[in-house]
Amino acid sequence: MAEKLVIIGNGMAPGRMLEELFEKAPGLFDVTIFNAEPRVNYDRIMLSPVLSGEKAYEDIVIHDDAWYAAHGVTLHKGAKVTGIDRQSRTVTAANGLTASYDKLVIATGSLPFIIPVPGHQLPGVLAYRDLDDVEKMLGIARGKGRAIVIGAGLLGLEAAYGLKRQGMEVTVIHLMPTIMERQLDPAAAYLLEKALTERGIEIITKANTKQVLGTDRVEGIELEDGRVISGDMVVMAVGIRPASALAREAGIAVNRGIVVDDGMMTSDPNIFALGECAEHRGTCYGLVAPLYESARVLADRLTGGAAEYHGSVVNTKLKVTGINLFSAGDFAEAPDREEIVLRDASAGIYKRLVLKDDRIIGAVLYGETADGSWFFDLLKKQTDISAMRDTLIFGQSFQGGAPLDPMAAVAALPDDAEICGCNGVCKGKITGAITTKGLTTLDAVRGHTKASASCGNCTGLVEQLMSLTLGDAYNPAAVTPMCTCTELGHDDVRRLIKAKGLKSIPAVMQELEWKTSCGCAKCRPALNYYLVCDWPDDYADDYQSRFINERVHANIQKDGTYSVVPRMWGGVTSAAELRAIADVVDKFEIPMVKVTGGQRIDLLGVEKEDLPAVWADLGKAGFVSGQAYAKGLRTVKTCVGSDWCRFGTQDSTGLGIRIEKFMWGSWTPAKLKLAVSGCPRNCAEATCKDIGVICVDSGFEIHFAGAAGLDIKGTDVLGLVKTEDEALEHIVALTQMYREQARYLERIYKWAKRIGHDEIRRQIMQDADKRRAYYDRFVFSQKFAQVDPWSERVSGKDKHEFKPMATVGYSQAAE
Repeated sequence: MAEKLVIIGNGMAPGRMLEELFEKAPGLFDVTIFNAEPRVNYDRIMLSPVLSGEKAYEDIVIHDDAWYAAHGVTLHKGAKVTGIDRQSRTVTAANGLTASYDKLVIATGSLPFIIPVPGHQLPGVLAYRDLDDVEKMLGIARGKGRAIVIGAGLLGLEAAYGLKRQGMEVTVIHLMPTIMERQLDPAAAYLLEKALTERGIEIITKANTKQVLGTDRVEGIELEDGRVISGDMVVMAVGIRPASALAREAGIAVNRGIVVDDGMMTSDPNIFALGECAEHRGTCYGLVAPLYESARVLADRLTGGAAEYHGSVVNTKLKVTGINLFSAGDFAEAPDREEIVLRDASAGIYKRLVLKDDRIIGAVLYGETADGSWFFDLLKKQTDISAMRDTLIFGQSFQGGAPLDPMAAVAALPDDAEICGCNGVCKGKITGAITTKGLTTLDAVRGHTKASASCGNCTGLVEQLMSLTLGDAYNPAAVTPMCTCTELGHDDVRRLIKAKGLKSIPAVMQELEWKTSCGCAKCRPALNYYLVCDWPDDYADDYQSRFINERVHANIQKDGTYSVVPRMWGGVTSAAELRAIADVVDKFEIPMVKVTGGQRIDLLGVEKEDLPAVWADLGKAGFVSGQAYAKGLRTVKTCVGSDWCRFGTQDSTGLGIRIEKFMWGSWTPAKLKLAVSGCPRNCAEATCKDIGVICVDSGFEIHFAGAAGLDIKGTDVLGLVKTEDEALEHIVALTQMYREQARYLERIYKWAKRIGHDEIRRQIMQDADKRRAYYDRFVFSQKFAQVDPWSERVSGKDKHEFKPMATVGYSQAAE
């Protein structure tokens, strides 16, 4: 009989504890969670990117509903626990739910401190602790106006940056002379304040708030010196307090937080405390790394182990795009300490190490933080640095004589060196997971270890570890810059286009600091696609940023002529269409007519200047472009299906035509080919297409991620649906997911391998809300995409493209 484990709170610490517990002893406990928030577990340290628009809530979910179901966890959402009965070993929630426990974990987190000045209860005075706070901020930010942030600590500055990114004017009020004074020395604080000011954030230091102004809502604040600042929102980010009232009322020992021993046990041997509500050896931790360390200890104790938590040394990083900041340890001045300082004013770099007895006790890095993990490891282990004293400030690569290659520097790190501070992941865990689980992609490493899955500052280190561990088997193409014009990879560019609301190629290049004035043949087509996909109603397709085939809507041949492929829905044609094609062939003396592998007719050898006239004649017969040249939907191949074939189970031709007419015109990262076969005999070869359908007696079996080009690969089954309507919705949703997530020129089978086939099935087959959202976004984009490019050019659009260059002569007089 499994013991009953009840957890009060569903934050990051208990989530990590459960991961460790299920790995060590699956089935040992029957787990019930009471969560005051009406949602699943999410990454709270990534609230800042959600506020700034760089991520969505879905991007920061740690454990979704399927995870709880898979592990047999009962999760009560929106159920705040109001009482613990230690005698009967039960907990009771405000909604009346009661659960008994054998072991209880209190993980109630912390409460924000709201300065009790007059007006602090007005609507518009907000804290910054959870997703509800973020949603309230975003609601007010839609009206623009001004936000006032009280507190220039880590959270306050991240809130200020996020609200500025949402279009608000932002003023930060701080009591102390310098910002982030707990984490930064005055020099680093100066650089940070300068950088934030350059981003349009006003910072007022040595300022104390007297009152919040307003009657029915926030209208501003008044400072003690009499200054008045108008505003529409006041965010108080001045500190937190452990949420320990529940434990105190139950008679459990509480000081500042819930007092725990080295095994995270409270004064009651059947009750443990974890996270920001716990006080260990007189310290309450508010950063995630120590919470994860203690979570591992508690998981071990619950499974009968004897692990001990001895406290943590923490480091700080600011989640503001474009600002690199690292701080750890004690950097205050004292007679028994010395310091090493490096300043590079032109590069905006400042580094300071504080030493005591030849050991690092504090480090502040601004502008260049690559050595943060190394310095932090030396600090935690209290390594004697006397032998490298003269070169220490230059980082790990400059120790031991000749400068080390960055790879060698990473290789020299010990297995217990911390790589990911957000999630407390060491080098050994990452390399071990890569080796034992056969991980070959960054996304896979993130999924199994959590390294690089939060703020992303350690991504470079993780990639270097992958390269060291996998050697030639590691393909870093997914994380390399998209071209020489930028340092950013495709994923970062896509993310920032949405986050920054960039809606033109010049805007992207300016805001993302392109190295060239106009880009190149690699980045411009990619940017054009991302903008078309992300802003279908705002962005005007830039044909000059497309390859020649897409510019002229025909395929160039080796002799300089073009091929024309009219669309034939599902491969079906008629006598009238065939006559029109024959007339065009005769009229323009087209030398080759070829039936394609996609059940269409290709007219080869058309001169460029004749293209509009050819299209005009084909258009009169009802043809539109087959887009055989496009990074988009090419064909939907079909067999005759149940209407004609004695083996057919469904109307494959009708479904293929319906899909093609619904989806034509859409741009995709790479070419997209579909097929529908009327029975498992698969005459339409659906099992080697990007997306395929096999009709069966019970419905429609949807396949995806096949290839039959340079790579040959059979499809995988996405799932079975019963009706044509369902088949269409699932196929369209899958296509939109691919459109939004794939990198330019990445075929669907490569994207699926990178994302994970199971994850695609989860989103498309299991999550009806997400599937419908993908479907709706595709439908919206088609309002702007389903315009026949041939008829546009016949009407005169881009007509200069099809005029032959004039022969220019020069007279002797002109010379």
